[in-house]
Amino acid sequence: MKLGNVLIPVADLDEAIAFYGLPVKFRDGDRFAALDGGGVTVALAGPAEHVTASVAPSFRVGDLEQAVREMAARGGEVVREPEKGPHEARAVLRDPSGNVFVLYQPL
Repeated sequence: MKLGNVLIPVADLDEAIAFYGLPVKFRDGDRFAALDGGGVTVALAGPAEHVTASVAPSFRVGDLEQAVREMAARGGEVVREPEKGPHEARAVLRDPSGNVFVLYQPL
């Protein structure tokens, strides 16, 4: 597992891209934009891609189902079961302190 990005849900993708002012690495219409945060990707999620209501770290894993099981066994709460998005499969969990995070596996 490694930090893949910091996910930020936004209301308007164009407005958020202009606000953060970082170079755009990838964009999928009004759904999603990956910005170059200088060592970490800042992932802006438009309304169609809101998987969390707040900023959340997103961790890239090799096997999403296994990672979800392992994190749940260590006390994590599954908030959203694994589901396929347009570019990756993802799940949302909460750690024992109440912090939300995302696990994802590229398709």
